Amino acid sequence: MWSYKNTLMRKSLIFLLLHSVLFLLSQKRPDLMSYKTNEDKVKAWDSYCRSLTESENYALLIKEADTGISLSKNNIRYLSKFYFYKGYGYEYTNNQYEKATANFEKSLRLAQSIRYLKQETLALMRLNYMYYSLKQDKKGETLINYVKKIVDTVRDNKSKATLLGSIGEYYLNKSEFENFIIYKVKAIDYLLKLKLDDETSNNIGISYLQIADAYNDMKQFDKAVEYCNYSGRYLKKTDGFAFLYNIYIEAYVGLGNIDLAKKYYGELYGIGWNNPMLFLNISYANRNMAELYLEKSRLELADDYADKAILFANKSNDEEILMEANTIKGKVLFGQGDYSRAITVLNKALGTSYIYDKRFFAEINKKLSESYAARKQWQKAYDYYKAYSQINDSLAAESIKQNLANAEAKFQNKSKQQEIKSLISENTIHELTIRNSEKQRIYLILGLIAIATIGGLLFYQSSNRKMVNQKLLVLNAELDKANKTKMQFFGILNHDLRSPVISLINFLHIQKEAPEMMDEETKNRLEMKTTKATEQLLEQMEDLLLWSKGQMENFEPSLRNYKIEEIFSDVRKEFVWADHTEISYDYPGGMTVYTDKEYLRTIIRNLISNSIKVLQGKPDGHITCKAWENEDSGVLEISDNGGGAAIEKFRALYDGNTSIGIKKGLGLHVIRDLCKSIGCEIEVRSDQAIGETKIVLRIKKA
Repeated sequence: MWSYKNTLMRKSLIFLLLHSVLFLLSQKRPDLMSYKTNEDKVKAWDSYCRSLTESENYALLIKEADTGISLSKNNIRYLSKFYFYKGYGYEYTNNQYEKATANFEKSLRLAQSIRYLKQETLALMRLNYMYYSLKQDKKGETLINYVKKIVDTVRDNKSKATLLGSIGEYYLNKSEFENFIIYKVKAIDYLLKLKLDDETSNNIGISYLQIADAYNDMKQFDKAVEYCNYSGRYLKKTDGFAFLYNIYIEAYVGLGNIDLAKKYYGELYGIGWNNPMLFLNISYANRNMAELYLEKSRLELADDYADKAILFANKSNDEEILMEANTIKGKVLFGQGDYSRAITVLNKALGTSYIYDKRFFAEINKKLSESYAARKQWQKAYDYYKAYSQINDSLAAESIKQNLANAEAKFQNKSKQQEIKSLISENTIHELTIRNSEKQRIYLILGLIAIATIGGLLFYQSSNRKMVNQKLLVLNAELDKANKTKMQFFGILNHDLRSPVISLINFLHIQKEAPEMMDEETKNRLEMKTTKATEQLLEQMEDLLLWSKGQMENFEPSLRNYKIEEIFSDVRKEFVWADHTEISYDYPGGMTVYTDKEYLRTIIRNLISNSIKVLQGKPDGHITCKAWENEDSGVLEISDNGGGAAIEKFRALYDGNTSIGIKKGLGLHVIRDLCKSIGCEIEVRSDQAIGETKIVLRIKKA
């Protein structure tokens, strides 16, 4: 029975073990002409062959692997992979084990030559099964001795687990269950050190399942159920669950729990009846159920399950599985008394039974002998019984040797069992450690997120505080400037307005207290002086008011297009009293400027007022207000023939650092600040030689 189960385990689960190492992607056949270098072509073909393995297109895999071999003749790494693909294709295409073995051996030699550990591990794993299947025991022993030699030098945990598992399976083939379990538990220990993704978790489940199956063979069915329970929480794929259900079925049959055996039979049939990869499992399950009902003499049910075992064995295209299915069918037919059909079916099974399992060969010969005896064909009954006796004696001798080996091993059995328990306990502790580590990692990540969040908030607050502080610094600077301006302003008031006010007060006091002391000439002189001082006071008050207006923080000009004719007309009305000075205006009709009307009018008025002051007492004094347009600006020019002056006297118009404490400097500051507010450029041209001063204003067009 073990031969079948070993085949079932390997054929059902090797697909899963292999794919834990290979990362498989579905892919179309690549167009090699689209790749520039041979290296790129080889890589693309490697991915393609891996996708054929994933899609289980093994016949095409053999053909395409040959193309990969041709492409990678000078690349040993990939050459070893393509020979492996070819062997894998042969293994799963009608069980062509000889051809598969030849290619796996080439893959192994190439991988060993460049110390390509991952590929070497895969090849060793497959060859271990090939040598077992082909009964090449000597090669199998040599291979396992090599694996034992290198396994301790391997650092990669996944490769180490695979190699330890292969050693364990070698002992399983020899029915040395204790050694098998020790190596398999060690393999599990290394798998648990890996990141528990789906593939790794599934492989752990498979390993526990193999241990459960070994306990079934040792008739320790409770332990088998225990390890099946361990396995279930790790399995991720349908193939693994199918094998799990088979082990459960066998264990519960052994325990006599028919209901649970039928339950898991139903579970298996539900996932595998239309899946070719699982036909092996279903055939085995049906054979088990047939054996169960045959022992209970419920022959009709036994016959039904035996027929299903043959059906799915044929679908699986596996000779060994079919041989075992025919064996149970022949036993059922014998039980039904249909000896003729029993002989026919048993002879079908006999042909390959010696190759696969001598115990089946002995059992079939015995049942054939009984069938012929029932038909009173004594000679044939004798012949088959003789064959049975010979093979049974051989098996008995082997059994005696095995019993002696087992007896010898019993001295170490307790320590081995203790070692197994210790390893299992270590695995359990290791699993708990992994789970605790996962929890700690989650807590650590949450803690880091919290720290990062707090840090981000603190950084945000710090940035905001810096921005606020920067704004406060700007506001404080502006406030300091405003305070200085205020002090400057009051200084001007104190300095420039004091003298005319004092003059007015002195004159009023004299006129009130001693009018007789002033003759007519003195009185006229003082009146004239007081009048001029009062006029000067009025002018300076107006300038101060305008300048303070220009300095207001929130006072914004209202800019739009105004006709220059309208602005000049308003200015002309304000200077009708200046009859001793000629003022002329020259501008094109329809000209507009983009400005604030009040600002510009105040600037022009101040400039004209300054010119009038300069021209006082000159009979030929003349002021010209002229305007014209350039491409990008409007230009206004205020000129007078007051004799000109040094440019330094006009410094306040363009230099913001000029002191405004001088008696006549305030009006120029007002002009400068108002020009700045409306974006007006100011330029001074004064020529003392010809006695002319021109002040030019440039206002950009909208």
